[in-house]
Amino acid sequence: MTQTPRPLPLAREHPLAPPPEYARLREESRVCPVALPDGKTGWLLTRFEDVTSALIHPDVSARRGFQTSVTSVTLTPEEYLASGFGTSFIGMDPPEHTRYRRLLTGQFTVRRLKALAPRIEEIVDQHLDAMVAAGPPADLVRDFALPVPSMVICELLGMPYSESKQFQQRTDTIMRLERTKDELLDAMTGMASDMRAFVQEKRRSPDEGLLSGLIEAVPSDGVPLTDDELVAIGNLMVIAGYATTANMLGLGALALLTHRTQWVNLCEHPENVERGVEEMLRFLTVGPYCLPRSAKADLEIGGQRISAGDPILLSTESANRDPAQFDAPDVMDVTREPKRHVGFAYGAHQCLGQELARMEMRIAFGRLTRRLPGLRLAVPVEQVPMCSDMQIYGAHEIPVTW
Repeated sequence: MTQTPRPLPLAREHPLAPPPEYARLREESRVCPVALPDGKTGWLLTRFEDVTSALIHPDVSARRGFQTSVTSVTLTPEEYLASGFGTSFIGMDPPEHTRYRRLLTGQFTVRRLKALAPRIEEIVDQHLDAMVAAGPPADLVRDFALPVPSMVICELLGMPYSESKQFQQRTDTIMRLERTKDELLDAMTGMASDMRAFVQEKRRSPDEGLLSGLIEAVPSDGVPLTDDELVAIGNLMVIAGYATTANMLGLGALALLTHRTQWVNLCEHPENVERGVEEMLRFLTVGPYCLPRSAKADLEIGGQRISAGDPILLSTESANRDPAQFDAPDVMDVTREPKRHVGFAYGAHQCLGQELARMEMRIAFGRLTRRLPGLRLAVPVEQVPMCSDMQIYGAHEIPVTW
């Protein structure tokens, strides 16, 4: 690497905008050497074309042995194994990944999502009713964005909502950048232990939930999933289904209330909610630290030779603002004609729960704009406390009034 590696992460100047350096890198250094927080050097991809190419490249691996975020503590492989948390299949390559992917794809059926829709509507209405009854001001994160997806993931898995609070708290500890090793291990072992008890309960008393479906499913190799595998999948579902969707709901609301004409458009034209959700998924990101990948063999992307073993960082945040893919990409436009974006990644590792997340967002924003058209921020956007201390980006609080 002849260029001086840039240190990651890049600095954000506005809570709703990517680091401005991405725009310059897309023009001048589309595949840029970067210095990772753990001391390793890798390659940062910023263009839509290059990011999507890497996501389907046969010599780009989802496995990683490097750190992308500035965390206060990391675990050794032995400590991670001892926690019982389990290895997530999102960091696996075929054929390992394919086995899990097929099983889970079979659980995210159209029938299951359609059956879940009325319950999501009920959950959203319950929380809006409570907000309206309590009156302004409110915290849109605490009162709406966090509890709605938390309850939905409980419905999906077949988990009692009474158990979700503990999972939320432990997820927050795991996602925090600053925590002690004891705090991290305690959160991981506690979450693993609770999930194991939940798995064993579902083995005894199966229901219509996704976890019971996985217990009863037969993989292509004919070997049923073990408790360890089910714990790992369950933990991933809780974290991905709760934390990412909750932060996306919060970020989306913050963006709409900041871009007031877009909020008004959805209030006056509810038929635009579906497009508006797709625009939020393009315009915003809850994954600020890039998708981690590594080169399995020497390869070339974007005109740059990358050596086997090199870390590769894929900025979906930058790719979704690439003017080569989107007209006026830095403009939020809820009437924009939807075009392929990488808000849910792409290829074999594209988010399994994307249709559930879309459905939650459409229902949530459709009802929010209808019930509270006068909703507005109670503080300037610059005073909204953002999750710059977390591995998943969003807002800690969104003070609102109406």
